[in-house]
Amino acid sequence: MTASEKRLGDLIDDYCPRCRLLLNHAVASMVNGEVVKVVCQTCHTEHPFRHGEGGKKKSPDYRASLFDQVAAKMPAADTPEPSQPPKKRSATPARYISRHQGKPHAKRR
Repeated sequence: MTASEKRLGDLIDDYCPRCRLLLNHAVASMVNGEVVKVVCQTCHTEHPFRHGEGGKKKSPDYRASLFDQVAAKMPAADTPEPSQPPKKRSATPARYISRHQGKPHAKRR
């Protein structure tokens, strides 16, 4: 038996469409010595063997091109940003009221 031969229950790496990751899978079904179905060892989902390939691959410059399109529509930044006015102080500071100041309560009968 060679190392490349797989048997039912052997662990192999494959892409899980549910987890959306390349994870350990157990061989669940074989036809003519080829792996047909696998079971994800993380989420226990059975799916066709994908040979480690899966998911939609976006071009790496997809977001960069969108950013460039938006940046091209922006006006030039020739004017400096306006400075923020200083915070105003109130004429009198805040007054804190304590429950323990003042006259004691009269006893009720």
